[in-house]
Amino acid sequence: MTDHLNLTLGFSPCPNDTYIFHALVHNHISLEHVSFAPPVLEDVETLNRWALQAKLDVTKLSFHALGHVLDDYIMLTSGAALGRGCGPLLVTRAGLTLNPGEAVIAIPGTFTTAAMLLRLYVPGVSHLQVMRFEEIMPAVRDGKVDAGVIIHESRFTYQDLGLVPVQDLGEWWEELTGLPVPLGCIAARRSLPGEVLGEIDRAVRESLLWARKHPAQCMEYIRAHAHEMDESVLQSHIGLYVNDFSLRIGSEGREAVRELLRRGRHAGIFPENKVSRVFFQHGI
Repeated sequence: MTDHLNLTLGFSPCPNDTYIFHALVHNHISLEHVSFAPPVLEDVETLNRWALQAKLDVTKLSFHALGHVLDDYIMLTSGAALGRGCGPLLVTRAGLTLNPGEAVIAIPGTFTTAAMLLRLYVPGVSHLQVMRFEEIMPAVRDGKVDAGVIIHESRFTYQDLGLVPVQDLGEWWEELTGLPVPLGCIAARRSLPGEVLGEIDRAVRESLLWARKHPAQCMEYIRAHAHEMDESVLQSHIGLYVNDFSLRIGSEGREAVRELLRRGRHAGIFPENKVSRVFFQHGI
């Protein structure tokens, strides 16, 4: 019998995460072996860096970061963000001719999947400047950097700042591999007992199912943490990044994640890990 565990939990304030986790953190999901401390909401790059220190028990991660922490964390089958038509965009100012290999490009964190996709798209890219994702578009607009890789709701608003796309990195990935683009996942400590991992995986899935049944009840929590308050943008964000892969990653999703990790190792972005088991398998 597993002792009851009180676990730490971290996810981003982005609408897709607050939508998925609303029911769990507001005690709408029954738990047997675990409970959660009040969640920590931080930008994904902060969560990525904390995972390098194994700081949290359960955490949202970029798939790029996952490749660095597989010795300590295992990916759950629920809660992931991946799909088609939802990848990061490389954007610049209108009228600027961009050479990505020489340009100064803002990225939303060293360990984000957006940064990894840029490095795969432009091997050897070196003039990178790390910024919080909400700072990137104004920096491009104001000429502080030549271009930026934008994520989240920026995908819906970059044209309002007079920016133009150079490359849809998700579209590039899809054409290259034929697979959906993996962006982020929920991971848990590999050392947790199997029945605890199973309960966490189930709880995240049930929290998402609860949100699908009660979307209006989630909106106050979502709005309280969102950078973008426009209702249509919030709904578009959730609709794009929360899908059936989020409910259960499935075989195609697992193949996409393995391919990203394989290409990352081949490119020297991260090393081979001591363990080969990426996904929590119970109940699949």
